[in-house]
Amino acid sequence: MYCPNCGAELQNGASFCTYCGTKVAESSAEKEKQSQPVWQDNAHPDSELSDKSKLAAGLLGIFLGGLGVHNFYLGYTGKAVAQLVLGICCLGTVSGIWGLIEGIMILTGSIDCDAKGKKLRE
Repeated sequence: MYCPNCGAELQNGASFCTYCGTKVAESSAEKEKQSQPVWQDNAHPDSELSDKSKLAAGLLGIFLGGLGVHNFYLGYTGKAVAQLVLGICCLGTVSGIWGLIEGIMILTGSIDCDAKGKKLRE
């Protein structure tokens, strides 16, 4: 936590800044964030499922992975464009193997979330 007046680092729960004496009030957003479980910051809860299917993404990766279709489907647009360009330049050999591997990884559960971090449906 930092002082809004002078920017000095404060101890958690401090009411006043020890450097400039300004009263420090925690914002409601900081209080809410501190009360949230850890998993909400960096992982997906099981209750929040994607609208994307694991089976569809895996099959798209296996059969059309050389063109990055599975990554477009999951929302990984940058990676999908890279696969598409690589597929066109190399006639699909390198990106086809890449897509096949990712398709298998999706079906086995190694890749289990979409670009928004939501868990794929079974």
